[in-house]
Amino acid sequence: MGDRPVWLIGCGNMAGAMLQGWLAAGRSPANFHVIDPGDPDLPGGVDRADGPSESGFGNSVVQLGFKPHMLADIAPDLSGAVGAETIVTSILAGVEIATLRAAFPEARAIVRVMPNMPVALGLGAVGVLGEPDREAATQEIAELLAPLGRIEPLSTEAAINAVTVLAGSGPAFLYRFADSLAGAGAAIGLDAEQSLRLALATIQGAAAMAVEADENPAELAERVASPGGTTRAGLDVLDAGDALSKLLEETLAAAIGRAEEMAAETRG
Repeated sequence: MGDRPVWLIGCGNMAGAMLQGWLAAGRSPANFHVIDPGDPDLPGGVDRADGPSESGFGNSVVQLGFKPHMLADIAPDLSGAVGAETIVTSILAGVEIATLRAAFPEARAIVRVMPNMPVALGLGAVGVLGEPDREAATQEIAELLAPLGRIEPLSTEAAINAVTVLAGSGPAFLYRFADSLAGAGAAIGLDAEQSLRLALATIQGAAAMAVEADENPAELAERVASPGGTTRAGLDVLDAGDALSKLLEETLAAAIGRAEEMAAETRG
């Protein structure tokens, strides 16, 4: 992608995390332009604009990063500036490629992108779904995203909706787990702040080991547990009736149900 300009239409938490990740990886802030009436704080050197340049977006990447229900109001103000060289990417949860193509009919390509907040550290998980007949443009976007973490190519709208709830929403679920683990540590006698520090360090270390290990997480759990030991006693509670698995399945089902509702809403 070289130094192709990137326009961020909306720069909230997720787009801001992506911007942070790109800059940390060495991209020049001068390559980025932000249109956001919310007036977010921006890193030095990033251009703040009220709208597209008079000549349009040209060969830029234009990333949509606002609330999905706002598409119908915002797209008409941008569509005329999107031309045959412009790639439109979208991090709008639930908004399908067909809906985006209808909003930006002249775009070179439409690519759905679903990142998560750790992209700010270059440790994100990012799903990418392009149009079937625009593979070269989709690959260009994958290369643009590469400094942000693991890039997973996808082939269906259903798959990117699943990534939305597993990877996009996943950090929030893990933060809930971390908070609960720390709270449980305090309940058995640890100082609350110390328990939080220990819980976070444990999660950080265990996650790093899981990423590098040849075994899957289930096998790693068994390696920690000794027959008749403390870990086994705790795992027996988590495993009873597949309670943890069922809880997570219900959690993701609720989230993906909402993603499907949002897709239906934006289809009109």
